[in-house]
Amino acid sequence: METAKKEFLKEFGESYGYPNAPKNIDDIRATEFKRLDGNVYLDHAGATLYSEKQMEAVFKDLTTNVYGNPHSQSSASLASSDIVEDARHQVLKLCNASPKEYKCIFTAGATAALKLVGEAFPWSSQSTFMYTIENHNSVLGIREYALNRGAVALAIDFVDAAESDTCTSSRSSIKVLQHPLQKRNGARTWDEEPNGQVYNLFAFPSECNFSGVKFNLDLIDVIKEDSEKVLEGSQHCRGKWMILIDAAKGCSTDPPNLSKHRADFVAISFYKLFGYPTGLGALIVRNDAAKLLRKTYFSGGTVAASIADIDFVKRREGIEESFEDGTLSFLNIASIRHGLDILNTLTTFSISRHTSSLARYTRNMLLALRHADGEEVCKIYGMDYLKVSCSGLGPVVSFNLKRPDGSWVGHREVEKLASLSGIQLRTGCFCNPGACSKYLGLSHLDLLSNIEAGHVCWDDYDILQGKPTGAVRVSFGYMSTFEDAWKFVNFIVSSFLLLPNNTRHLYQLISNSIQPDAEDAGHGKTTKHYLESIVVYPIKSCAGFRVDSWPLSSTGLLYDREWLLKSMNGEILTQKKVPEMYFIGTKIDLKTGILHVESPRCKEKLLIKLKSNLAEVVEEISVHAQRYEVLGYNNEIDTWFSNAIGRPCYLLRSSSRGCIRLNRNKVTGICRDVDTRLNFVNEAQLLLVSKESVSDLNHRLRSITERGSAGLLIEVDAMRFRPNLVISGGVPYAEDSWSGLKIGGNHFMSLGGCNRCQMINLNYQDGEVQKSNEPLATLAAYRRAKGKILFGILLRYELDNEAREDISSWIQVGQEVYPKAE
Repeated sequence: METAKKEFLKEFGESYGYPNAPKNIDDIRATEFKRLDGNVYLDHAGATLYSEKQMEAVFKDLTTNVYGNPHSQSSASLASSDIVEDARHQVLKLCNASPKEYKCIFTAGATAALKLVGEAFPWSSQSTFMYTIENHNSVLGIREYALNRGAVALAIDFVDAAESDTCTSSRSSIKVLQHPLQKRNGARTWDEEPNGQVYNLFAFPSECNFSGVKFNLDLIDVIKEDSEKVLEGSQHCRGKWMILIDAAKGCSTDPPNLSKHRADFVAISFYKLFGYPTGLGALIVRNDAAKLLRKTYFSGGTVAASIADIDFVKRREGIEESFEDGTLSFLNIASIRHGLDILNTLTTFSISRHTSSLARYTRNMLLALRHADGEEVCKIYGMDYLKVSCSGLGPVVSFNLKRPDGSWVGHREVEKLASLSGIQLRTGCFCNPGACSKYLGLSHLDLLSNIEAGHVCWDDYDILQGKPTGAVRVSFGYMSTFEDAWKFVNFIVSSFLLLPNNTRHLYQLISNSIQPDAEDAGHGKTTKHYLESIVVYPIKSCAGFRVDSWPLSSTGLLYDREWLLKSMNGEILTQKKVPEMYFIGTKIDLKTGILHVESPRCKEKLLIKLKSNLAEVVEEISVHAQRYEVLGYNNEIDTWFSNAIGRPCYLLRSSSRGCIRLNRNKVTGICRDVDTRLNFVNEAQLLLVSKESVSDLNHRLRSITERGSAGLLIEVDAMRFRPNLVISGGVPYAEDSWSGLKIGGNHFMSLGGCNRCQMINLNYQDGEVQKSNEPLATLAAYRRAKGKILFGILLRYELDNEAREDISSWIQVGQEVYPKAE
């Protein structure tokens, strides 16, 4: 690292590290971000970090001063009012906005600022809402207001003139590609302006949060003065254009200079600037533009007088107080000055140079990576930006990785491995669907197909139809260091380039490593396999119970994952988010037909009859591209489970009609068994784990501990992996090569390895949940293939076509397992 840093400083030394500030970057990191010791945080575009010095100043301020509700005349209230006004001036100063021309309206965040513009803008049937394709969802949401009020919406992009015959040009040689016009039939239209004036709105980000591309603020004058040339041939360019800048991402390093670029609206977010407080943003609005906004609702703080029982209200005339509903978040506003002090001390110019140097270094290093055959490893997005419409790249590096065979590495794989390496980054589309589809080359058909496959934001569907559904993003903040960038690049190299021989298949490696020694062959070693345990998990993600024998059904083990818990906001609950579910014990008595449930948080055990207690079909839910008709229970049962996990929830059971595949095109996603009737499983009906494979993993874990790199000894048993079937005998990982198996007279098809996640790193001891990187980190080192960390195999029960579904076959512990090799 030291050699690499010297080379880095030769190229970027003048920009890196705040040499003229009271503290250089190493001192800032050592004294104000001690909590980052050993961690690499690279999601500053999502949320930057607050410093310890900043929080100490906030705490001192709030514990030495008395701030009251500013809607009063007490001394405490006046103190708050003074703080608020001072904060307004500092925010305006950040964007070089004259208080005579602009006002600062505090909001609940940048999204709330954008929403305010959308709902109060003077839309008419002649208005146009135009926006760049690279825009956050919070900007795209404005089109709902526009379309509902009769206006049209139009997405545009900036391209080379030679790319399309549909491009139009302006005096600045900016080439505009117009996407299909959006119009909503039956929309409610407002009365036209008395003077016949039509107002249009153009929105763009100062910096794209997906690619880091910084848009040229000269676009403001181009659209305001030459819209007819920019939209040549369009009927939707007449009227006056207002400009909205989403500066939530760009403001931290390059705030818009409003004395030069006179935008009408600018939305900013404070936690993206300096980490704290969250839930607070601002809308900087030009005075003339503010007068055009039509606000319907009034509240405390926005009225001078109102009468309760007649239609009378007198609104306040000040711009800020007209739009700030209710009591301001005055304590949070008092806190932002301590964050702004940091920006003023370091200067946004120096922060921009510092963070840009790290981003440029990272881009250069990633672009230089090559596989053994010379093919590039990394595709970086935004590098080919147009200089006429953009002014460069911010401190964001958005990319995807390729394997030696040219296939894509899934972004969730990168995120999972990065987390195990102590690196925090962001993956997905970053709430910017236009930029995502643009850079990834996803057509409307691709997007709709992905949605049909069950893909939504934040899920694990990272590769569909051979194409990425999102990207990996690293972004730098004012406290980021060279060491952060170097560790990240080193992680990419060690995780995606230095695999043994690069192209050798995982299973081949394993097969070669487990062949018995020649001298051991024929000396009584058995290759027979036996069924050692059977585990049934009636309620998804709750504890299971072991049995000596159990019936099979068309869904696998009878009653396995036939129930689940759902939160009041519609989320399917699992141990990943609710570890307390581990402590909910279950057991089914087939003779009495009762599901027994217990929890250390509940005094009474819960008894649920398998053939009663059920309500009618209450709803349909979707789980991994499968739609289920589900049955509900009474309030008493739902209350019991709510107490057991410490949050409101309700119990649902899959109906006898089972599931319906939403994914009609059979696009491979998380659920691999798309042709079989399933209960609430993630991937397949059954999971099998080998006792010998677990022993081999524990041997590796002990070796790591003995080398001193893992701290406390970590040893896992088979139950850590939540298997249905545990087998013994043979050699480790022999199950990887099986195409199927037979237990008794029952046949099972192998669907391949089970992709493991962070859930296996949860260790439950003495009623507490302990989290670590193991055993997933060790598995990642030798069990990774095509984006998955595999352990155990997934099975489908092959129901005999001649067998009646209502007559169950059984499996029993001790039966021999007969594998079928591929």
